[in-house]
Amino acid sequence: MITYDAKIRVNYKDTDQMGIVHHSNYIVYYEMARIEALRAWGMPYSEMEKNGIISPILEIGSKYIFPAYFDEVLTVRVIIDEIPMVRFKVRYELYNEEGRLINTGHTWLGFLDATTRRPCRAPQYFVDRLKELETE
Repeated sequence: MITYDAKIRVNYKDTDQMGIVHHSNYIVYYEMARIEALRAWGMPYSEMEKNGIISPILEIGSKYIFPAYFDEVLTVRVIIDEIPMVRFKVRYELYNEEGRLINTGHTWLGFLDATTRRPCRAPQYFVDRLKELETE
């Protein structure tokens, strides 16, 4: 299992009239944390795109347990359980400032050749780096 914790402060624009984070923003938090995790692991998504690989979302799931509020700093834990092939699953756990689990989610992403838009295998450097991280 490979994990990364990203910190995200809840902006006012992310909340509804009750001051609670609107459900749609959790998906944005997942993406922000996933992009930061890839960067921290030495595999920025921008480099993957420069190398002709794109990685679209195929599926998203989210479970809301407790609300998050304006100005809270959330910890978004990014979790990869398996080394990907043509698609991969990323899990997320969101914790509030007190360390309480408030949300869980997942995304399935694919790997596509950016020119042909056809599925392809995960880039070898991506697979190799995840294997390294598993053993650290």
